Amino acid sequence: MTVDIMPERLVTYKRLFRDRLCISCLPATEQKPNMKSMLIVALALVAVAAAIPVDEPIKILRSEFDQQPEGGYQFVFETENGINRQEEGQVKQVVDEENKPQSVVVVRGSYSYTNVDGKPETISYYADENGFHAEGDSIPKVPVARR
Repeated sequence: MTVDIMPERLVTYKRLFRDRLCISCLPATEQKPNMKSMLIVALALVAVAAAIPVDEPIKILRSEFDQQPEGGYQFVFETENGINRQEEGQVKQVVDEENKPQSVVVVRGSYSYTNVDGKPETISYYADENGFHAEGDSIPKVPVARR
């Protein structure tokens, strides 16, 4: 069984394949990129990759970590660009909704860095069974409700 496609529909199908699906109607020999253009594109990509600046990694000046047998810990680190962080975690027994005892780690710590304006920033935080809480000049304050 042969199906005749009207010339208008054939043109429509060709346009669909060429324009919408980006399928070329060129013969296969004309679709192959030549070696010269592939080499130029490859060299251009190498040039772009080589032009990207590579920053040296920031050196760590101090790093200490102490893991305690019962689950607590302490750590501190300091980098050459002025970032400092210290944190400690202590195991605490709390009672859950079903009055069953649970062990949680209460975390307290702080970190400091120099912001984009050159001002030192320090954030102090703690996390316990009631959630995470952070304080610092750059942390927004919750306004006090007035009655």
